[in-house]
Amino acid sequence: MLKQLLRLIPGALLVLTCAACSLPPENPVTREQLMKTRIYNAYIIEESPEQVLNALNSYGEVILAAKRNVPGKNYPVHVKILATSEGLEVLDYDR
Repeated sequence: MLKQLLRLIPGALLVLTCAACSLPPENPVTREQLMKTRIYNAYIIEESPEQVLNALNSYGEVILAAKRNVPGKNYPVHVKILATSEGLEVLDYDR
């Protein structure tokens, strides 16, 4: 009985790990959808929109190192963009 349980543990861990992974969106994210978030106005981001779209359409999410666009100030943040079924969700976290 114990051996059977021990054999199931790796499979259960694999299922839980795969369930936690990001998935690409059902419908590809367009440049228009990305620009509607206005992230390139609110943040200074080095990655091009094409690079961000590629990551979103491949993995369903992207985390960018950015700065808040406040003149004369330096506010480094991480910007997380999630491609959900309702659209793009933008979250920022202080670095």
